[in-house]
Amino acid sequence: MTATHVLSVVGVRPGDVHMPLPDVGREHWLSPGRALDIPFDHDPAQVLERARHHFRDQPVDVNVVHWAGRRKKLLIADMDSTIIGCECLDELADMAGLKAKVSAITEKAMRGELDFPAALRERVAMLKGLPLAALERVYVERIRLNPGARTLVATMRKHGAHTLLVSGGFSYFTTRVAKDAGFEADQANILLDDGTALTGEVREPILGGSGGTMPQADTCHRIGPSLRLDPHKLVPHISRNPGGVRTPPGPVSTARGSTGHAHTHLPAHHRVLWRMRRRTLAHDHRHHARRHRSSSVLPPM
Repeated sequence: MTATHVLSVVGVRPGDVHMPLPDVGREHWLSPGRALDIPFDHDPAQVLERARHHFRDQPVDVNVVHWAGRRKKLLIADMDSTIIGCECLDELADMAGLKAKVSAITEKAMRGELDFPAALRERVAMLKGLPLAALERVYVERIRLNPGARTLVATMRKHGAHTLLVSGGFSYFTTRVAKDAGFEADQANILLDDGTALTGEVREPILGGSGGTMPQADTCHRIGPSLRLDPHKLVPHISRNPGGVRTPPGPVSTARGSTGHAHTHLPAHHRVLWRMRRRTLAHDHRHHARRHRSSSVLPPM
């Protein structure tokens, strides 16, 4: 059999995946009881419908992805509320006693209700005069890697992918988080300061959102001719083939913080970030006692 698609079933904990779907194809366990792949060559729509019905009572994600191009060459991950469990700008605003006001603008910007560059300038202006020491406090006291972040990055790199951390937030945090999580590179906006405090300005041009720039496009085009990122908050489109969020087979793997469709074209163990975000929203990141230190690598696809 020459596989054309893969049925991917992923649970959160070992034992979540049981009663594998029969008569689809040969099972390949990425993690026993937790992550299962079944390559097949039948009608993908029928297999997906059947699988979702079969696993409807199990706490798992079920999806069908293309076999071709499944081994991704590039991982671009959003930082805030995806690789880490908070929004850095909101935490800086908390240091200035403005978190509620800034968070409200953040939520609107994330939903696409505001022009992102304008919304960022407005929020950063509120931070004028905030001591630079506040940035270090936010990093040390508030920022924690989400469970699975290091494993995701290590797995992608082991299989030859380039890993890039991006944010419409700030380079002060992305450089540190990228190093902590194992990313090869990072790109973000730069906060301006006078040597002791923030000036309330951000260096232009602004990265992120539909109205911002996207310098990571060069990286994408070097690695693959046709890449598209999900149109969520900070990460803009990069595409040579317009269409919906679901993509044709290609070399890019994206991770971002939402419970929408972004996970649907990722292989099983690359979709961990989608689940990561969903679990993180259930509790406050301040309850984390320490940074997650896992450096394990998941098995190959």
